[in-house]
Amino acid sequence: MTEPETYRNPDLEVVAGNKSVWTHADNRRRGWHGLHRIARYTLGLRAARVVRLEKRMELRLAELDAVRHFTSLPWFSAMVVVQEGRVLYERYAPDFGPDRPHSIQSISKTTLHFIIGQLVDAGVLSLSQRVGHYLPEVGTGYRDATLQQVLNMDVVNEYTEDFTDPSATYYQHEEAMGWRLPRDPAHEQTQRAFVARIRSDDIENRTGLVQYKDANTDVLGWIAERASGRPLRAFLADLVDAAGLEGAFHVTTDRDGVPALDGGVCLTARDLARYMMLFVRRGRGISGERVAGPDFMARTLAAGVPMSVPFDWIRYSNHTMVAGPYIGHGGWGGQYAIANLDTGRVAVFFSVIENEHATNRDYLGPVVKMLEAVTAS
Repeated sequence: MTEPETYRNPDLEVVAGNKSVWTHADNRRRGWHGLHRIARYTLGLRAARVVRLEKRMELRLAELDAVRHFTSLPWFSAMVVVQEGRVLYERYAPDFGPDRPHSIQSISKTTLHFIIGQLVDAGVLSLSQRVGHYLPEVGTGYRDATLQQVLNMDVVNEYTEDFTDPSATYYQHEEAMGWRLPRDPAHEQTQRAFVARIRSDDIENRTGLVQYKDANTDVLGWIAERASGRPLRAFLADLVDAAGLEGAFHVTTDRDGVPALDGGVCLTARDLARYMMLFVRRGRGISGERVAGPDFMARTLAAGVPMSVPFDWIRYSNHTMVAGPYIGHGGWGGQYAIANLDTGRVAVFFSVIENEHATNRDYLGPVVKMLEAVTAS
């Protein structure tokens, strides 16, 4: 029998700058709006009960100069502000909408704040214990780092995440996440095999600033599974039910089915707001169940490692970004989600930066300041 004619998946091919086609500037907006369909492997979860959201729009939010500015730019996708079941502000770009999932990129990392926090408060994990205690097979890049150092992005190793550098380790990691075609189809990388090979001559961070690495999140997820005996999928199902999401919680996985919690989650703007309300409720779900460590969360707000420009007033703490009563996280390419624990308001902002590398030092910092302002009262 003649073999069928085939061609390589065009979305996942690698092009100039060592970028996969879907992350290239010409395709990035379609990519960020459709990662849940583009990635090679995905997992979808639905909640049993949904948090009702009703519109109670506050026009003063729409009249703020910063809100008008950022929601009028061509990069804009969506913005939602929510408080106690009320939608106070909501706007979408013409090519997007309330029922459309969007890649939230590194906002995905906050899932590990909840998962690790539960296990720390339960005494299953110790923040002072070294990674090698839980994962003896891991390499020198993480073996001697403490759990706290990994949570706070406070580890130095050979992994690099400079999106402007085509040789950055991140792009090898992207293959292990199923976000691009493997260089050797017969030996496709997986996330845990990849992070286990990371090396370091000296893990100590002497800069005093965050050393941001997606690989840290994968190490934490591996530790959570190993120490608890539960798959990450089970923890995620708990979070989805606790948040009362309406649509699917999409998360990309590697070929082994390990969720890419460093950046693989895709949600609607309203569902990300529902998820962020878990912070406002201090980790309690919609039925009173606890999916976070309350002591761990309280310590998170008072600790952390300083971040660099454009987030130089923010600290990275236990896989969240904190400043005063604000806790949240940003994502590569123009996303940010924030919860104000004093007012109980959350705000979500989706956009897709369509320059060469999906980064802009002058853009996302002011977006965060805007989100702080709209959740302040």
